[in-house]
Amino acid sequence: MASAAEQLAANINFGAFAKATELKKRIWFTLGILVVYRLGTYVPLPGIDPQVLADIFNQQQSGLLGMFNMFAGGAVERMAIFALSIMPYISSAIIMQLMTAVSPKLEALKKEGEQGQKKINQYTRYGTVILATVQGYGIAMGLEGMTSSAGAAVADPGFFFRLSTVITLVGGTIFLMWLGEQITARGVGNGISLIIFGGIVAELPSAIVETLELGRTGALSALVIISVFILAVVVITFIVFIERAQRRIIVQYPKRQVGNQMYGGESSHLPLKINTPGVIPPIFASALLLMPVTIAGFSAGQGPEFLNIVTAYLGRGQPLFLIVYASLIIFFAFFYTAVVFNPADTADNLKKHGGFIPGIRPGKNTAEYLDYVLTRLTVVGAGYLTMISLLPEFLISKLAVPFFFGGTSLLIVVTVTMDTVSQVQSHLLAHQYEGLIKKSRLRGRRR
Repeated sequence: MASAAEQLAANINFGAFAKATELKKRIWFTLGILVVYRLGTYVPLPGIDPQVLADIFNQQQSGLLGMFNMFAGGAVERMAIFALSIMPYISSAIIMQLMTAVSPKLEALKKEGEQGQKKINQYTRYGTVILATVQGYGIAMGLEGMTSSAGAAVADPGFFFRLSTVITLVGGTIFLMWLGEQITARGVGNGISLIIFGGIVAELPSAIVETLELGRTGALSALVIISVFILAVVVITFIVFIERAQRRIIVQYPKRQVGNQMYGGESSHLPLKINTPGVIPPIFASALLLMPVTIAGFSAGQGPEFLNIVTAYLGRGQPLFLIVYASLIIFFAFFYTAVVFNPADTADNLKKHGGFIPGIRPGKNTAEYLDYVLTRLTVVGAGYLTMISLLPEFLISKLAVPFFFGGTSLLIVVTVTMDTVSQVQSHLLAHQYEGLIKKSRLRGRRR
């Protein structure tokens, strides 16, 4: 069966794609949803001055604001209705995963199957509304306090502006969450990931133009620009290699006799990815580390003295910044891996189904072995994430290269692309299998 699947995958061509009408409908649906998302990033919030906001953003884009703007596809820079993007939903989903690991009630709910998952998804949506409301109110308060040489960012501050801003931003996030669910159900790929992917890719052309403009004005040499593009290709290749890398642990199933027939005796494998947590650790680490810098930027240096001191030591490119950033990435890599993969549960499931790892006793010894292997893999994965994530810090602080050439953005783009292509291939394989089944039935009827 595996060889047949590989052979079909090798024979996938444009002819097979042209015949897969269902797949084409899904792709067009996905593209249509992404167009709607991009249009929403250009609809500004009511009551703000775009010019003043653009001036302020140019001063703060190296902080957390710049990262959120990357995830939101430029909506933060324009302070559009999708300025919060899908980040509150992602934060709520991660919090629910963490709560599931520590709450027996939620853990039992998760084990109930589809019905339990629906309840957890509903709790995630409630959490999204709460987080979006808090963040929306914070943005409204921050906008009222923003001023530049051109004037104030908000023309008429007050309760009505805060209320309208919160309602608009929360509504935008809920709408994006719905769009993501529609892509997942009726399109191709993971909807939430594709929305973030679309925002990053949409801003890539402007980042390339900005880099070339720096070369034209002499701020960057031609050698540096060429080196950056070559480095981007190397980083993409490296990310693809690591994301596809797995440690396959052989699992053996014993033979059993039922009547005169022998069953079992098969061997399978348990795949363990090197980068189990994905892109979660860099996102969380960046959010925590850049928060004091952004708060200090909003307060225009008028905040508490300790905040200004912390900001000075945690400036981009500073040694303390790099050390703390790397430490947070490593911590979240191990923490999130422990949340999403439980060696004890995996060992129990193998034991229930009669599976065992050759040379390892079922039960506790299997759990300890899986934990040992996963820990070593996480060490490699955490080092990989740290190296990829520190790359943009060097490019920004030393060469003033746009953030979009950084490792985090490339990591998101590459992983989402790989996942989407894999799903497209799965749809094509299913379509080809259906074609083979129909042909075999027709031949059987003719006979």
